[in-house]
Amino acid sequence: MTQPRLILGSGSPRRLELLAQLGLTPSDIRPPDINEDPRKGELPRPYCTRLAKEKALAIEADPDDVVLSADTTVALGRRIIGKPADEKEAAEFLTMMSGRRHRVITAVAVRKGDQIWERDVVTQVKMKMLSNPELNAYLVSGDWKGKAGGYGIQGPASAFIPWISGSFTAVVGLPLAETAGLLTAAGLDLYT
Repeated sequence: MTQPRLILGSGSPRRLELLAQLGLTPSDIRPPDINEDPRKGELPRPYCTRLAKEKALAIEADPDDVVLSADTTVALGRRIIGKPADEKEAAEFLTMMSGRRHRVITAVAVRKGDQIWERDVVTQVKMKMLSNPELNAYLVSGDWKGKAGGYGIQGPASAFIPWISGSFTAVVGLPLAETAGLLTAAGLDLYT
């Protein structure tokens, strides 16, 4: 039996790198074009799972293709902290999270034909109290661009995160243990 084609429904270079850790190279990369605005009153976890599923459904694919999509959302209490629009917003986000715990939610949706397999992973993250020099140096680095919450745990901001409880790879953008299970359920053979 031939292996189904894997289509990554994400333009995230981090997700591509994480898939490589599973020994997978997608046949194609097709970032979906969907509206990512939260609905009025929508809470972080349902928002994140909805987006992952909508992304998977938005990707054009043959019935035998396996489509993998994901969404990562940072939540501070009931508030969704998205990708900052600019450096000023990145500074606001990081200042809000400075010295506090927040949650990083990554939802994964895998689709093959009409079937969808879904999982979401919630990781608790503590950010140390940031000094002005730390915050300003990070903002100048530009590492905050395109990242939920305005930081990437795998880059320079790792110096700001003394503690997590949960999945490190989920905070980066794709929980590998859960993703491997979903891809296996959809018919991809990861172990031969």
